[in-house]
Amino acid sequence: MTTTEHIRMTQQDHSRLLNELIALRSQHGLQDGIEAPDDFLDYHANVIARYCARKARIREIEELLTSAIVGAGVVGDVVARPGMVVTIRYESTGQTETFLLGRRGAENADIPVYSTLSPLGRAIIGARLGERRVYSIPQEADLVVTLLAAVPYQGSGDV
Repeated sequence: MTTTEHIRMTQQDHSRLLNELIALRSQHGLQDGIEAPDDFLDYHANVIARYCARKARIREIEELLTSAIVGAGVVGDVVARPGMVVTIRYESTGQTETFLLGRRGAENADIPVYSTLSPLGRAIIGARLGERRVYSIPQEADLVVTLLAAVPYQGSGDV
């Protein structure tokens, strides 16, 4: 994440991420600034891989928390963002669908969840009300959807 876009999240999600960040920072591993000799890499590749993954997750969480809007959103244009319930219309059929724009595996969500990494999720992020977006899936190309509504998720699940 290299932009300064704000991400909406519940207080529960903010606390969960903060606790995960604290736990990751307290884990022992390779210390920054210590160089490992070449033979160390051969024997301890798994340790180094876990260390690198932990550091990457720490950076990801820090960026999420830095750009987080916790609770109520800001006044202004309605834009589809992670953590929002969005309603879209499929232009080819006229059918509408409402879902939580979040991460797959969101626990306790009372509505369908589409990952921000899915083709539809990537297409709809950043859309404004009434804006049409195009996305493709393996079975079909150039599907057009229109954003009809986007509101912060008020359920009890993780986003």
